[in-house]
Amino acid sequence: MVQFAFIFPGQGSQTIGMLSELAVEEPEVKNIFSEASNVLGYDLWNLTQQGPPEILNKTLYTQPALLTASVAIYRIWQNKNGGLPLLMAGHSLGEYSALVCSGVLKFVDAIKLVALRGKLMQEAVPEGTASMQAIIGLNCNTVQKACEQSSQDQLVSLVSFNSPDQVIIAGHNEAVKRAILRCKIAGAKHIIPLKVSIPSHCQLMRNASNKLMKILESIKFNKPIVPVINNVDVKCENDVEKIRHALVRQLYNPVRWNETIEFIATQGIKQLFEIGPSNILATLAKRIVDNITAMAVNDPISLNNALMHGVKENHEFCR
Repeated sequence: MVQFAFIFPGQGSQTIGMLSELAVEEPEVKNIFSEASNVLGYDLWNLTQQGPPEILNKTLYTQPALLTASVAIYRIWQNKNGGLPLLMAGHSLGEYSALVCSGVLKFVDAIKLVALRGKLMQEAVPEGTASMQAIIGLNCNTVQKACEQSSQDQLVSLVSFNSPDQVIIAGHNEAVKRAILRCKIAGAKHIIPLKVSIPSHCQLMRNASNKLMKILESIKFNKPIVPVINNVDVKCENDVEKIRHALVRQLYNPVRWNETIEFIATQGIKQLFEIGPSNILATLAKRIVDNITAMAVNDPISLNNALMHGVKENHEFCR
């Protein structure tokens, strides 16, 4: 049987109407969103279906929405006797989704956690003063140099290595604009603003990370049933304290996604399933390695196709 892994998306994957087709056939979708809504105190399903998008795109709402969407898909997978993946990994916020699905965090605890995480991140930087941009068509060294030359008395840095030709920068608006101009001059093919309301994975999140650590210390972590590759070290940790501290460091350090997919490929895995409302990570994976098949799982057709590949457990720990 083909070995497979699950990958979970982060912010930027949210859309109005996400999982609507799956919810028609699988009542579990709305059940899980209802479970999350009871914790949050507002109707999360209604927000994802009706918007408005400017509210859904605020990080304190985006994070619970994406976590719940990924967990909903995974629970349906389990209900249909889908097997355990060999590995799990999540991009940024997606690491929390992976930790829930691997048994490290309880869903209710994780919803509370990411809601608070989003609030801390939103409060760390005044709204409208910072941004994130995807730079496509330049290597990371060129983008890094552009950021260094553009900082001046502000901050802009490379915060996510998504693929060999796509990186994310984040920081103060004016510094980001200066870096964008330098990237355009250097030959960037595309520059795309991200649907996020905060500058993740940079030093602007350092104060938020200190507060996050106190919250994480109050939540019970279990050992993973399925190994989860973390963003900050590209490692599978089995020690709960190391898992906890990796989440803190993730907040102000770059996401090493390119290396994560390369690591997955070295483990003999031939199939990736993106468990979430978009196909962003599946598309990126195809640009990182050429010996892995990747597909998104978020509607009845893609779920059934995925189940054809993954009806048997193939679980072992990272080597």
